[in-house]
This record gives sequence, structure tokens and C-alpha cells, in this order.
Amino acid sequence: MPPNLPVLRCHRQGATPLWCLLQRHLLTTMGEAALWFYDRYTRPDGTLVWRQEWPGMDGSDDGYESFHNFPLLYLLGGDPRLLETARRGWEAVTWQFTQYGQVHREFDAYYDWMHHGEGSLLLYYLGLADPSRLQDRERAVRFAAMYMGEDPEAPNYDRERRLMRSPITGSRGPRCTMTAEDWSTHREVLDGYPPPFEDIPGAPGPKCPWMDDAIFEQVLARINARMGAGDVPLNLTAAGLITHAFLFTGGAKYRQWVVDYLDAWKGRAAENGGILPDNVGPTGRIGECMDGGKWWGGYYGWRWPHGAGVLLDAVAIACNCAALLTGQTAHLDLVRAQLDLLWGLGREQDGAWTTPNKHLDAGWTEFRPADARLPILLWSLAQAPEDAARIARIPGQAAWDRVADHIGKGDQAHTLPWYRYVTGHLPDYPERILRLDERHVVRRLEAIRRDDGDPATWDVHHWQDRNPVLCEGLVQTMLGAPQPIYHGGLLHCAVTYFDAEADRPSLPPAVGALVESVDAEGVTVQLVNADPLRAHALIVQGGAFGEHCFTTATDVDGGNTVEVAGPWLRVELGPAAALRLRLGTRRFAAAPAYGGPRPGRATPAPLRGRTTRP
Repeated sequence: MPPNLPVLRCHRQGATPLWCLLQRHLLTTMGEAALWFYDRYTRPDGTLVWRQEWPGMDGSDDGYESFHNFPLLYLLGGDPRLLETARRGWEAVTWQFTQYGQVHREFDAYYDWMHHGEGSLLLYYLGLADPSRLQDRERAVRFAAMYMGEDPEAPNYDRERRLMRSPITGSRGPRCTMTAEDWSTHREVLDGYPPPFEDIPGAPGPKCPWMDDAIFEQVLARINARMGAGDVPLNLTAAGLITHAFLFTGGAKYRQWVVDYLDAWKGRAAENGGILPDNVGPTGRIGECMDGGKWWGGYYGWRWPHGAGVLLDAVAIACNCAALLTGQTAHLDLVRAQLDLLWGLGREQDGAWTTPNKHLDAGWTEFRPADARLPILLWSLAQAPEDAARIARIPGQAAWDRVADHIGKGDQAHTLPWYRYVTGHLPDYPERILRLDERHVVRRLEAIRRDDGDPATWDVHHWQDRNPVLCEGLVQTMLGAPQPIYHGGLLHCAVTYFDAEADRPSLPPAVGALVESVDAEGVTVQLVNADPLRAHALIVQGGAFGEHCFTTATDVDGGNTVEVAGPWLRVELGPAAALRLRLGTRRFAAAPAYGGPRPGRATPAPLRGRTTRP
């Protein structure tokens, strides 16, 4: 650790609060449970205990997702063994799904970016947890090349037109024509969704029977003709992978690619009257492959069963990455504009303000109560008054105080009550969300104990549904932020921590952290040493990647203020010490990178091979 960081010391003792005890209990329990879960569902070589074959293009993401948050728990202070377990898991799943046929050159041969994004979360967290591995750095650079027009085996990106050549991309390049086998494992899932087009014979809705071979033949023909070639907003999720390479290397070309590709979609929205089109053809023309030149109807677009949700998540991921890489939160404007557009199209319905989720041939439809999740995420990232106003206009916020007894896919179901807490309206939220996570860990462990079925019959989501690592409450309370967007978003947060004695990212043993408030001027966080015998030292970092600089650090109760002028502050806590810390902050004032305050850990030099072939 750097020897000359500013230091704030606290020896003022206090009673250990319940939230601190719950944090430490969850860190210990989930760490042990994760290792037991991994041993229960993997062979000695690390591969998942499962079936002999798995056809189609779907599935590898679900393998990675089964323990994607192990390195995140390590980052928060979990068992040190979690890091190598996660690495071993990534390598084993990569090998296993290479044998199945989904993975080629360590990356999906071809699939869409909702699934690429979910599968990449494990890599992003590994980069945060330990960026010193040369293999991880090399993969980040190599995978980014597949989406920047630099890899001749994977010509996914048209650099001249700034577009992806298909919604289905990967290490084998664009997949403009799909086969029935590509969709074979996914048809049953889609059986319960609305039809992707309005002119499918025998499938007028409300659902489309993909398992009916005759109807599926019609669906596949239309997908290939209308969706196979050209770009879609979902591909903006690739910005996370390119940013991942920047965080390892600091290479300016990665920053430029993210900005250029986002700007290309901004231009398409401007050309379309402000509405983001959900499809452009191979030449960049809106609606080029869609009947009648429609700007709606693309893959995971405005009329896809998921509607605005997944589409806007992809836009937000790219906007967030551009803001992180440049320090300019104006890059959030594309997703802000789409939220405002939907709000302007809204109407009151059953006493609530609703906004459209889809656009069909007949116009905007499927009106739903306005969703605060994305506005809260933008507010958390930028701390801009305009984002706070987008939240404030949503009525009925007192109902957000309910901490529902569910977790949802991606462990991101409680963004709204967290916002109420961090803005001063729900003081007991930390205890409630941590207790909820504890209950769900117990339930998942019990499900594992009762799991005596035949692995050959298991669904590809079997392990995700039993993963006992649930980090939402820890991320919210310790880091002061909502969970990342599950379809491939990076971790954007107010603060992270490093154990100054163990030289690893995490809180020291027995130390708890609670972010009480976040605003444009700074962060207020409680740090508690629950160990009455030993002192502990930690380093507080601005943001997940050192992108925020602290100006001052004030012991709120003791009155002592330390000048910081950088992303890191060393805090020394005496036995049983409790500190309320106010950190003045300049947001996005430093270049983001993996590695934190550990010199030389973020960007190991690449190995070089021969210049001529032997």
C-alpha cells in the first residue's frame, strides 16, 4: 500500500450497531456457503455436474452466472478462497461449454449481448478483485478486439459505419442467419412470450407457441430476414467489455470506441425524431431490413417481449461507461432523453402515472406504472439535480418503503427502498435488507440440502437459483449504491475499501461500513470496528475504480478534518472504535483503473512472443 496517504485516526469507542453485526455475519456465512455450494455442484475438475450434451447457442452465460458474484463477495470482505474458486469456475465452465459447442476461443461463438453481458459479469468482478493476473488482462484485450474491428476472425464491428453487423455476435463473428438448432434450447422458454412479429400465421397472440414446429419455421424465417443483419441498441452493452479492457490498460482507443459507438446511436435517435430506433440495417439505414422501414420491431427492441426494460438497460450501460471513462456525465443524456420521451407519452391509469413499455404497429402500448429503477441508477452515478427531478416526479414514493420478501434475478429487487433510505426516509432499511438477505441465504441452503434430482434433467438456471451468495444488501449498505445492471453493467458506487494489513480489496476483519448518505458534495459513512481487542486499518477509495477524488475527510463527531486531495484515505480504527466520516468528493475527477491504491497491480505489462514464426 502507498506509504504517504493522508490518515484519519479514531479511538472513540461505541456500542456495535446491529447492521454491523449483520454485515459481518453475512460475509462469514455466505463465504462458507459459497464454497460448499461450489463443491456440491461441480466435479473435481471444476466442471458443473450436468448433462452430456447441450446444443444451441444459449447457456454458457448461465454457467458463469452460477457463481458470478463470488469475487464481488471477496471484494466486500468474504473468504479469501472465493477468488481462486471463481477463477477455477470460470476456466472450467469455459472448457465445458467449449465442448458443448457454445464457446470458441474462450468467448461465446455467437449470441446476443443480453446474454454476453450477463456472462461477462464474472470477468468484470474478477478484474476488480485482482487485476494482477496477466491472463485476465490478455483476455480483456483480446475480447475487446472482437468488438472493435481488430480481430479478423470476429468481424463483428463495421468501423466505418460505427455499427455491429448483427444482433448475434461472438468469437466467430456476426451470425446473420440462424438455424433451428441455434434456438433449440430456448424455444420452450419463449413459448410463454408474446409473438416477436404481428404477421406470424397461426400465432396472433397473446402468446406464440415456439414449440410448434410449423409456427417456429415461420418465426425463424422472419427473424433471419428482419433481424439477422444490422445493428440494435442491445449491442450497446458491449461498452462494458471495452471499458473492462480500458480499466486494465488505460488505452485511449477503448475510451474512444465507447464514445464513438454511443454517439452513433445518439445520431440515429436524432434522425428518428428523438426516439431511439431499435434496428438499423447493414448500411446504417433505420428500418432497412424491417418491413415498411419500421424503426421498431428489432431484436430485443421496442416490441420484443421485454420491451423498454432490456433496451434501456443496454443504453444505460453504455452511457454509464462513457461517463466513467471521460468524466463527463452529459454522456447519460441518451438514456435520460428516452426516459423523458416515455414519460411524456404517459397517462394516468387506475390512479397511477403509467408509461408505455412497447411500440407495436398500432403505436405505443403496454402502459405500466413509471419505473424508478433507472432514474435512481442515474442519480446515484451523476448526483445531478435533473436526475433527482426525474425521480421526484414519480408519485406514490411512500410505497417504496416496503422491503418485499423476494430477490429477483440478479439480486437487484430493492433499489427503491434503498433510495428512500439514502435520502433520509427509511432509517431502519439497513437492518431490514440485511435480515432479508440472511433469510434467503438460509432458504437457498435448504434447497441445496433437498436437491437430490437427476442432474441430466436440470434446467440451465438450476445453479443460479441456488447460489447462496446474495450481495444486494451488502453493496447498498457498504458501498452506497444500487446493484449493477444485471445484463452486463459495471459496478458504479460511492466508495470501496481495502484492508491495509492484508493488502487486498475488502474491509478488515470485524469492521463494518454503512453509507448513510450520498450527494453531489460528498459521502457520509459510518465505520465501526467490532473487535474490542485489536485495532484495524483500512483504505477508503472514491468509487469502484478510484474515479472520485476526496477533498477532505471529517470526523463528524470529533470535529477533526484531514485534507485528502486524491482518491484514497487511510483510516485507523482503535479497538471497538466507531467513526462517522464525511468525505468531501469531486466526482469523476481521476482516471478510472483496476487496482486501487496498490501500485503496479492494475496494468501488468503483457508478455511478448516471437516476431517471426518458427
